[in-house]
Amino acid sequence: MIYTIAILLSLVGYFVIGHLAGRRVKGLDDYLVAGRNAPTFFILGTLVASYLSTSAFLGETGFAYQGYPFVMLIFAAVSTSGCLLGALVFGRYLRRSGARTVPEFFGKRFASRRVQAIAGLTTIVGLGAYLLGVMQGAGIMFSELTGMPYWVGLVLVWATYTGFILYSGSPGVMLTDTIMFVIFSLAAVGGSLYVIQDLGGWSGVVEGLLIQTDKPGIALWHGVIEGPEASFSSPGEALIWGLTLGLVWAAVLAASPWQSSRYLMARNEHVVMRSAMLTAVALAVFYALMMMTGAAINLYDPQLDPERSMIWVALNVLPTWLGVVILTGVFAAGLSSCSTFLSIIGFSLSNDILPASTDEKSAMRKSRMAVLGAGLIALLLALFQPPAVMSVVWFAATLFASSWGPVALMSIWSRRITAAGASWGLAVGFVGNVALSLMVQAEWLSLPVYLHPVLLSTLMALVAITLASKMTRVSQAETAYRAFLHEFDSGAVSGWVSGTRWIAICTMLSGVAIGLFLWQQYAATLAGFAERFALASGAVQGAYLLAIGCGSMLFIAGAVGYWLVRPDQKAAPASTVMADNR
Repeated sequence: MIYTIAILLSLVGYFVIGHLAGRRVKGLDDYLVAGRNAPTFFILGTLVASYLSTSAFLGETGFAYQGYPFVMLIFAAVSTSGCLLGALVFGRYLRRSGARTVPEFFGKRFASRRVQAIAGLTTIVGLGAYLLGVMQGAGIMFSELTGMPYWVGLVLVWATYTGFILYSGSPGVMLTDTIMFVIFSLAAVGGSLYVIQDLGGWSGVVEGLLIQTDKPGIALWHGVIEGPEASFSSPGEALIWGLTLGLVWAAVLAASPWQSSRYLMARNEHVVMRSAMLTAVALAVFYALMMMTGAAINLYDPQLDPERSMIWVALNVLPTWLGVVILTGVFAAGLSSCSTFLSIIGFSLSNDILPASTDEKSAMRKSRMAVLGAGLIALLLALFQPPAVMSVVWFAATLFASSWGPVALMSIWSRRITAAGASWGLAVGFVGNVALSLMVQAEWLSLPVYLHPVLLSTLMALVAITLASKMTRVSQAETAYRAFLHEFDSGAVSGWVSGTRWIAICTMLSGVAIGLFLWQQYAATLAGFAERFALASGAVQGAYLLAIGCGSMLFIAGAVGYWLVRPDQKAAPASTVMADNR
């Protein structure tokens, strides 16, 4: 009963908070991009909240429970670095554009309404699928915790986040995201520390995982590679999977609409860089704790449904008060992602697809109607589509790596890409990914782990961009706009450089701390059991390399940020100051 009350109160709380944020909405910029005045902490909160949905708490932690906690750490080490590097090579230029949506930025950059519309369509379809997955995750949680029917949970969740988005728009999403970020961060840290300490600390967990026989190899860096349930057949295959998917998700974090659109709300581009660095640190800590916790759950019961393992722990292992925090935190993660995705879908539909409005009042009304219409369609699909949280979310997210990734980076760094190249790159990358993924899912096509559909469709997109750009010419408007993007934002510099560099230093120190923590708590502990359990030298060496790699990726990302933020940069011409007026 207490869990039912907690979930229902959280729904009411987020609805009220979202509506209070709506008092700040005075115009279209306030509604769509929160007045472009959000501070670092709010951007950090909405970045982490929009990324860590129910898929992370249920699906990815469930994958660790299945036998692959440290393969997921390899994945996380590579992917989280993409958050910062994406902000540095794309996000801060996106902020300079003054666009209201990322598809609008593409439209401005290539002086093409067609490019904007194609980007808008991919946003709606791709994020629609993503929204479907996280809604189902929230519905599953509601049903598990309250005993009420699954459809009741879906309707209540939908009504909550749709209600405050309709009224408050981006300010409501940003504020509720940040509150949810605090709640599920406390939940993740508190729950993980309790479980690990309850099982004897890291040493006790590692020893227990080495002793158990249900999932042999779960304590090693490559995870389970033996038996009919094994996802990988060799350590090399596990490593390739972790690196490949890590790179794919690095591209997702760098350019996907639900991540990069957060930068449009930032006060300036220093806020973009600061929030991205802190997001990378937060995600690194989350994965280091939660993946080990996912594996440790096997020491309680190795026969659970993987995607419900965290729920089981909260209900059966943790103290009631901590279980309430954990479950409301996981629920908050799903709710925050739902609100983010629906807002982006609705805003893109109204701003990038539908005809332009004649005045701001009609534009606001059109945006709200688009949000309501998109939300109703998502609700109907979620009610009738069988739940498959992790598979749907991972499929939908990776669509943007192959379609948006190449175009986003080349829009900033290539002088040769044209509007035609961008159009074909977006379309081919998206459609190619969908087609290949469906063929693999239907077992019409079998691909080795190093030829993931995302990689093949990205290559297809690059070929399409190259060929289309060679057949067309870069217009004067495209050249001028790219030059404008590379002008230095003088208005964002005064008093901000030293603070941003300090955060970069803290990011590097966090990388060192995480590397040392994994070295001591995991690698050294595993080495201490090597003789007793006859572990191969490669397993121990791999553990040490894992610790070094996880720390190094964050250190390098922080170092790049420190190098890029230099106090000797020159101010831009007056045209930069006019950026937000374009």
